[in-house]
Amino acid sequence: MHSSTLYSPKVQGSAPEVKIRPNSKLLKATLTGALGGLLFGFDTVVISGALDALVKLYHLSDVGKGWTVAIALIGTVAGSFSAGIIGQKLGGRETLRLTAVLYVISAVGSAFAWSWSSLLVFRFIGGVGIGASSVLGPVYIAELSPAKWRGRLVGAFQFNVVFGILVAYTTNYLIRLLHLGATEWRWQVGIAAVPALGFLVLLFGIPRSPRWSASRNQIAEALEILKLMGEPNPEAELADIRSALEQEHASAREPVFRWKYRYPLFLAITIGAFNQLAGINAILYYLNNIFAAAGFSQLSGDEQAIAIGFTNLIFTMVGMSVIDRLGRKTLLLIGAAGTAVCLAGVAWIFATNSHQWALVWLLVIYIGFFALSQGAVVWVYIGEVFPNHVRSKGQGVGNASHWIMNTCIALVFPVVATTMGRSMPFIFFAAMTALQFMVVLLTYPETKGQTLEELQRRLVRA
Repeated sequence: MHSSTLYSPKVQGSAPEVKIRPNSKLLKATLTGALGGLLFGFDTVVISGALDALVKLYHLSDVGKGWTVAIALIGTVAGSFSAGIIGQKLGGRETLRLTAVLYVISAVGSAFAWSWSSLLVFRFIGGVGIGASSVLGPVYIAELSPAKWRGRLVGAFQFNVVFGILVAYTTNYLIRLLHLGATEWRWQVGIAAVPALGFLVLLFGIPRSPRWSASRNQIAEALEILKLMGEPNPEAELADIRSALEQEHASAREPVFRWKYRYPLFLAITIGAFNQLAGINAILYYLNNIFAAAGFSQLSGDEQAIAIGFTNLIFTMVGMSVIDRLGRKTLLLIGAAGTAVCLAGVAWIFATNSHQWALVWLLVIYIGFFALSQGAVVWVYIGEVFPNHVRSKGQGVGNASHWIMNTCIALVFPVVATTMGRSMPFIFFAAMTALQFMVVLLTYPETKGQTLEELQRRLVRA
């Protein structure tokens, strides 16, 4: 949508334009679409608290431990690839409902898993839901949002991701305090069914994307949605959307892997990969093990995890508050520089086996830099750089890059840390964030303040 969605037009000779805040219906649709992010964040890291119990219960090796974490990530790759195609056919809202059902099945199934293999199956199902919602949630919000608010509204998805991470660390800690014995890990993974059911119910109270409705020639519905979202000139906005769709009609069914989309593909694939090459999810998944290696007790490790989750939440809010003012590229550069220094410090601690007290502080600062930069930017950026008719597919490609890299790192992290030394993974992550700084500096465009149609004209190359 154009920035006119929330900003009344300026008439010649009149007073300066008056800013209009998002109405309640737009906020409800945004927050509901973003709620998938909470389940995304919760499901991806809740395993950190249950991992030690699973290792003891099923006598898992480092490879088995890696598979317990990584199987859900393999599901996210499948979900990322399939979500774009299904989303184009059914619409983002309907497909998000399917992901909510998968979340419920995964949570309940994992809680009642009768063997290690059954647990892997249910974690894979949850991963499919995570991958699909990570594609469709940001796309749905982006297609409802005006240019000047898009960064902050789509950022609500990432806010919910980090809020879900904090909730997972907190529930892990609180459930551990109950001393539930052998059933403790089942409660830790199963409690996600509660927000998953809430997500499913709320998805029946939000509209379709007006762009999707217009693309299916449901013009009256698209116009009504624009009015519900508070568009001050819905007819003009709808005309602009239809004009863009008409230009795309001849190639509406084309694949995203075309030469003219090489620049958006490069941006989406690299930002997705660098997001994981910074080590963020490997650190979050194995946080309890990292603290244990530095001499912290289990409960102490849970407490430190909550502190890190809280830092993640606070600095994601900071990133969201400035993303549309400082811009996406500036935040990425700040974050890459800061995380590289912190990761190098963590590597030094493990290499020298000294100053373990500094580990918590370095990881807290690392999380702060990551959250206000890549954490706030990645889903916004991937959702912006593709044209409307391949946006879901393009989002799927970027997310698949993210999740494939995430899977590989999660799978090998415990093996590398054991065989090559605990410092080696952090040396690698520091080098990758330094490389990211250079790639972003030299090749990434700034996208703030531009409509999706303007970005399409700028980034698609013949």
